[in-house]
Amino acid sequence: MLDAHKLWEAVRTRDKSLVGAFFYGVMTTKVFCKPGCRSRTPNQKNVRFYETAEAAQADGLRACLHCKPLDSPSELSREKFRQVCSYIRKNLDNQQALKLEPLSRRFGLSPFHFQRTFKTIVGVSPRQYVEAIRMETLKENLKTDSSVTGAIYNAGFGSSSRVYDRVDTRLGMTPREYRTGGKDVELSYVTAETPLGLMMLAATNRGLCFLEFGESEEELLESLEQEYPSSVRLAMQEPYSEQFTAWMQALSAYLEGERALQKLPVAIHGTAFQRKVWTYLQTIPEGSVQSYSEVAQAIGHPKAVRAVASACAANRIALVIPCHRVIRGDGGLGGYRWGLDRKRTLIDSERRVATRGKETKHL
Repeated sequence: MLDAHKLWEAVRTRDKSLVGAFFYGVMTTKVFCKPGCRSRTPNQKNVRFYETAEAAQADGLRACLHCKPLDSPSELSREKFRQVCSYIRKNLDNQQALKLEPLSRRFGLSPFHFQRTFKTIVGVSPRQYVEAIRMETLKENLKTDSSVTGAIYNAGFGSSSRVYDRVDTRLGMTPREYRTGGKDVELSYVTAETPLGLMMLAATNRGLCFLEFGESEEELLESLEQEYPSSVRLAMQEPYSEQFTAWMQALSAYLEGERALQKLPVAIHGTAFQRKVWTYLQTIPEGSVQSYSEVAQAIGHPKAVRAVASACAANRIALVIPCHRVIRGDGGLGGYRWGLDRKRTLIDSERRVATRGKETKHL
């Protein structure tokens, strides 16, 4: 909730420290501004407050030409939050200091402004960032520390029992299993002919961890082994389990162009940035495409276009994490690890299914 009295004081005193925390509109001029605007102070009774620029625009207001409220945060703000990120990395073991209230107080900002500006600049909330950095640190520690418990505590996690509940889905396996490269983790796999060629699907008991297309089963097995070198890879024998059969039926109906692909569970490890990209890709509607730059903008990293492309290339789960829905800014298909012909076929098929669905709704 916006505290109108505090926000008006910020407008009246031209408090620039609250830039990004809110916007204010002047209903008589139909203009909205950000805190600290040098334009004439409006009459309080004509002022309305908004949490986002979009909300102000939806109210019929246009952006002020003086303070340009639609511009990105200032370089000063970015530098301050680079310092925040550095502080977080150096203090992962101090859980109390990384809570919102003490963290925002340390950097001289209100919790509301701190939370909002941090998410605008970094792309995730402070809490999500802390968890992502702890996860990255844990993964590094698992490769070097003498014990799994030590790796967990050195990454700033306060409880080894709680961390197992939270991180096994982020790693695709438990911390101990990840540390050994998937040693003794059982992967069930199956190959099948599809309209797009030979496909191999592999899964742990947590979900899908591998879905690729290839020219032969030997080639696909080699790729699976490279991804999980220490795992136990078992060819699934018929009759398949009920869960596995449901996954295969969903994929088959999708590849046949019969219906949209339902959301399937995945168990795949990656960096915090890769997971952010992969999660966002799953929100792009079937039949739609976005450019690499649009994806970068959407996840809060507008300059990370190449990193987005790299995250797409690192995706080991075709279809379910739909990197085929990302194309070049000029409309070209861009890259696709399983071939541009497959990418074009998938996009065209999804558009037909989406169009058919819209027509059905209007009947």
